[in-house]
Amino acid sequence: MSTVTVPPVLTSPRDDAIQLYRAFKGLGCDTEAVVHILAHRDATQRGLIQQEYRATYSEDLVKRLSSELSGNVKRAVLLWVQDPAGRDASIVRQALSGNVVDLKAATEVICSRTPSQIQHFKQVYFAMFGVYLEQDIEYQASGDHKKLLLAYVRVPRYEGPEVEKAMVEKDAKALFKAGEKKLGTDENTFIRIFSEKSRAHLAAVSTAYHSVYGNSLQKVCLHNAALSYSFFDPGCDTQTYAN
Repeated sequence: MSTVTVPPVLTSPRDDAIQLYRAFKGLGCDTEAVVHILAHRDATQRGLIQQEYRATYSEDLVKRLSSELSGNVKRAVLLWVQDPAGRDASIVRQALSGNVVDLKAATEVICSRTPSQIQHFKQVYFAMFGVYLEQDIEYQASGDHKKLLLAYVRVPRYEGPEVEKAMVEKDAKALFKAGEKKLGTDENTFIRIFSEKSRAHLAAVSTAYHSVYGNSLQKVCLHNAALSYSFFDPGCDTQTYAN
């Protein structure tokens, strides 16, 4: 017999704050109750819950969660309750400053965000950690990987949907000459085009490349370590800043 899962009834931020406070009381934390509430709220709702919690109990919800939870649940919940820019900043900071630097994680965040999202989380990064994102990249990355990341966080890019066909064809040809047609790879050409051009333009370049040269641009990038980390499907949307 099949069962139907009924989504939880949304309550007010104040009610959620009260339920979270109750989950912290007694012997141990009611982790299931905490997850049940926060996993079913979006970024705006979680922000309102934090405001209500502070107003009602004169206590920071994030600090309380940090003291009550542990392990992977703690890491997940602490990321949930941050706004998206703060979450990006936390992930990148951890990736760049842990015992084992995870450039792949940092690259996936940085290279999949729009220029305006990057500028926002750069500001949050400095506010949270007292260091500029560029400084951590300079210290932890090297070679082409460092060039790529610094280009993404420094170079302003157009975010609109318009593309110029002639420029698309020019960039597809330039990438072919810098990659498949060349012995070795001219990483500087890839870095320049990937970091300076809009997502709409890169999507068009990817399509044009496959049409003209019969190969996936993604596969070309996979042959280079720094580029393989950075390549994203230009046709896919980045994370929205509403969740």
